[in-house]
Amino acid sequence: MATDEEGAVSDISRSHRRHHEYTFRLPTLPRIIVPPPTLSTEVPELHLSSARTPDEDFDTSFLKNFNLDSIVQKDTLVGWTYERRRQAQMILPWLYLGPLTSARDRDLLKREGITMVFAIRARDNSMNGALQIAKEVCHEVATIEAADYFNLIGKFSEATRMINRHVAKFWKYTECTGKPQLGKVLVFCESGNEKAAAVVAAYLMETLENFDHIKSMQVCQAQRFCINFDDTIKNVLRAHWDILTARRALASPSAGRLQASGLSNGLQKLIPTLEAEQQRASKPKRTIEETRDDEDVDMVDGLDSSDVLRFEGRDVTPFR
Repeated sequence: MATDEEGAVSDISRSHRRHHEYTFRLPTLPRIIVPPPTLSTEVPELHLSSARTPDEDFDTSFLKNFNLDSIVQKDTLVGWTYERRRQAQMILPWLYLGPLTSARDRDLLKREGITMVFAIRARDNSMNGALQIAKEVCHEVATIEAADYFNLIGKFSEATRMINRHVAKFWKYTECTGKPQLGKVLVFCESGNEKAAAVVAAYLMETLENFDHIKSMQVCQAQRFCINFDDTIKNVLRAHWDILTARRALASPSAGRLQASGLSNGLQKLIPTLEAEQQRASKPKRTIEETRDDEDVDMVDGLDSSDVLRFEGRDVTPFR
């Protein structure tokens, strides 16, 4: 009987361990799965967004005249070659993505009609050789400095405005001559597969209609198959998509109705209270030395006489 009971207990313990196993790895965010660009995967449709941010001082409505139906490649793996990773690929008719070597290629810049070279670099004194070559061929050169991906997330919207500003300015400039031309921007980094790819994916999220981080990464990989979106970049792009969603929700007509109904006044009254609480919480606590000189605290009066005799002459400092 004891043997049967021990066997039953051991079976229960084994099943318990099987369902509740311990792990020693660091806690991580859920994996973001991006469908590969294959023939069996439905390619997202590209439609320019009609939403405009309040700080836009340029008109990009002419971009809606360009057909984006057949831009995305359906099966890049079939025709992709290793040499193409050193070249620049077209993501949109006015947006290219490539490595540092593509920005140095004068023939490529002239052949594709690149009018602006946009460098995503870690330091302000890097990639100067490629930028100098681009100044000889292109109309404009722009840079953004970001040491890592987390510093880059705050500059996604700035990069989008810089790209749209150049495209709109170049179209307006050529329109005055009677032959309007579309400006083309080449976004590049060292490999063209990491920071520059993240900037281009963020641009797709801000420019296209209902285009989340999954679709933007899928389109970038369909156009440039060698892009490497690791878990860090995926989570950064997802965070940027959450920011865009919140920003658009505040700019929507429903947010205006809420503001007109007086709900925003309650939030405005709550902000000073939150700021006061934050300032009060940010004050540093007093040290032990500062509390020893308090005149309004008499610990002896609250002790029993036997406790006073017991602790008299003893050093109760826990550490030195």
